[in-house]
Amino acid sequence: MDIVFMIVILVALIAMMWWQSRKAKQQQQERKDFRENLQPGTEIITIGGIIGKVVSVDVEYEEIVIDSEGSLLRFGFNAISREYTRPAFVHDDEVDENGNPLPQDDEQGQVPMDDTIETAPEPAEVIETSEAGDAADTESK
Repeated sequence: MDIVFMIVILVALIAMMWWQSRKAKQQQQERKDFRENLQPGTEIITIGGIIGKVVSVDVEYEEIVIDSEGSLLRFGFNAISREYTRPAFVHDDEVDENGNPLPQDDEQGQVPMDDTIETAPEPAEVIETSEAGDAADTESK
């Protein structure tokens, strides 16, 4: 009974090690393909966190030149982490506790029609002030 249990555990360990190595090889191949297919203009991020655009790629020497805010930097292929995509920023005040966007409230808001009628100036006052200004302009000429 003990021997059967030991064999089952040994086979399970070997299977897990084989599966992990296969997965690691696939990831390594994906990284190699990504680095070999880099084109100028692609935004990348290095393993050190430097973000820049690819200027040139030298496959023979496995080097890449990137432009990071006007500074040209040269790295080896192994220093390139991944393609950079700028994350979307959402402020905490713009979402509720579940992460759903809040409805947009205008600062001015919508004023009921009754309030706008009451606060609107009377047209007669506007006409009177403009007529008085016109009369003063005609007298000074």
